[in-house]
Amino acid sequence: MSARGSQRAPRVLVVDDEADLRELLELTLLKMGLDVDSAATLAQARGLLAQAEREYQLVLTDMRLPDGLGLELVREVSAAYKNTPIAVVTAFGSADNAVIALKAGAFDYISKPVALDQLRVMVQSALRLNAEPPAGEAPDAAQAASRLKGESAVIQALRAQIARLARSMAPIAINGESGSGKELAAREIHAQSSRAGKPFIAVNCGAIPEALMEAEFFGYRKGAFTGAADERDGFFQAANGGTLMLDEVADLPLAMQVKLLRAIQERRVRKIGATAEEPVDVRIISATHKNLAQCVEQGSFRQDLFYRLNVIELSLPPLRERLDDLAVLTGAILERLGTFEHKVRLGEGVLDALRGYSFPGNVRELENILERALAFANDGVIEVADLALKGARMVEAVVPLPQPLPMPAAPHPAASEAATPEPAPAPSPTPADPAAAVAAAAGLPPLPHLDALPSSLPDYLNQIERDIILRALAQTQFNRTQAAHLLGISFRQLRYQMQKLNIQEPEA
Repeated sequence: MSARGSQRAPRVLVVDDEADLRELLELTLLKMGLDVDSAATLAQARGLLAQAEREYQLVLTDMRLPDGLGLELVREVSAAYKNTPIAVVTAFGSADNAVIALKAGAFDYISKPVALDQLRVMVQSALRLNAEPPAGEAPDAAQAASRLKGESAVIQALRAQIARLARSMAPIAINGESGSGKELAAREIHAQSSRAGKPFIAVNCGAIPEALMEAEFFGYRKGAFTGAADERDGFFQAANGGTLMLDEVADLPLAMQVKLLRAIQERRVRKIGATAEEPVDVRIISATHKNLAQCVEQGSFRQDLFYRLNVIELSLPPLRERLDDLAVLTGAILERLGTFEHKVRLGEGVLDALRGYSFPGNVRELENILERALAFANDGVIEVADLALKGARMVEAVVPLPQPLPMPAAPHPAASEAATPEPAPAPSPTPADPAAAVAAAAGLPPLPHLDALPSSLPDYLNQIERDIILRALAQTQFNRTQAAHLLGISFRQLRYQMQKLNIQEPEA
């Protein structure tokens, strides 16, 4: 069957053995201005697909056919006709079949009894996948600059995977450490999909009070509860036609997980205070830094919701596994931090210092380090000392610091007296090196010795840093400019450390 007067209309193949349903689908698609071919069996469908003159923009198949399963056709079309999306029609309540089909490569699914409004929305989404942009229009988002910066092999593979996933409407679960760019990946998927022109709504599930969750997700009617002065849409209605990202989905309480599962399966939501459900068309992308499979085993996350969200899994690499991208990432961050008049650049050895750091906070921590370093930098040039890297790099830095510090040409008299040995029956606790003598004369405590592992590494390092800064200040009689020079840091960095460690200049 063909749409009259539409020789170049998009062509759709309908595969279903029920004559009544097949006719309903044909009539609906014809009214949309499409050309329609129909088949009652797998063999007929394969014959139509093999004809070179027939190029289909969408294949719509039932899951159960007289000579096989629609799942076989899904796999064949996904493998041999990569530019042709295929959707499945599933029996009512057979959500498991829909998940299996999506995992096999189906573009989307629709449940029986077929809701014609949902069918039209799904068909329009499929047709947008291969639609060419109008003449003079900007290139699509897939060709624009990627939000995921880097040229390493792992990030290139990730971008290629995202380009494939963007063509499907299947739910995606993004896994990755905190700060690795999960929301950026979700936005990239949305931007390259047929939903790019529709809303992208990101929701932090862990930041919503449990008592407000249902109202925030599904909305409410006027007068539904005390304070509901007006009707309000929820996140599902706000994302209608687009993408809804559920960030930190593992933090959802179990009671909300049940309601979310129904909304995803039925593609309908009911506002608080309403009696009827309303259809919604959203693509779900979830993200978490937790192991959802482990949460299922522990009983804190529903297994059925896990399978609905985890149809396609996308894993993001931590920054320490793509250190080759540091130059690109730092360049992009510094470009954002600087201004047109005041450019920011890295000094000698800074990139090497960053490559030696493990970045437990990933890209977010890199942004934080560079932003903090810029506050200490002179003339917009970030040096190694401005980075103030914590963790392993800090431990390496403090090992040689207890060694004697260089003394000025004219030592303080107290130091000379302290350094003069006095005969005594017991060994003197007075240190023999000049820097320690200055500290002893100033009444400062000796540097702690690491006889045992500290109970709190941050407190231990802060104490080390505090004592060393106090020694430098005592040696320079609290001249902060000279003390900063002795320690190899900038004046502003010393002032910041003094404020952080609560080091006060003694009253005269």
